[in-house]
Amino acid sequence: MIVLDNAFVIDMRKRLEEMKIQFTSQIASLSAQDPFANPDRLIDNAATDTDAAEAFGHDRYVAMVEELQIQLTALDASLKAIEDGTYGICSICHTAIELPRLTALPTALTCSHCEEKK
Repeated sequence: MIVLDNAFVIDMRKRLEEMKIQFTSQIASLSAQDPFANPDRLIDNAATDTDAAEAFGHDRYVAMVEELQIQLTALDASLKAIEDGTYGICSICHTAIELPRLTALPTALTCSHCEEKK
């Protein structure tokens, strides 16, 4: 089994945890901006164009939150891999993931070669 330098893994764990805090904060911030979160919206007799703008805003909110949640899932998977001692090992071919790839994409679960095959 390939073992990454301990300092590298500690640095990656810190980066991943910081990213997780950032994404969680972004989700909370977006939730406050969701037009559908306002309970008074249902009793508001707004014009059709206002309803359309609110619907667009809500759809945008949903898409952004879904993307952040996908990233949070990837962060959690990477943090679990660190805990399991499998971080930096390709989930497909079980060889080491290239350090430049992990540095650029800390949530990478596959090596470049396997990613290209997908």
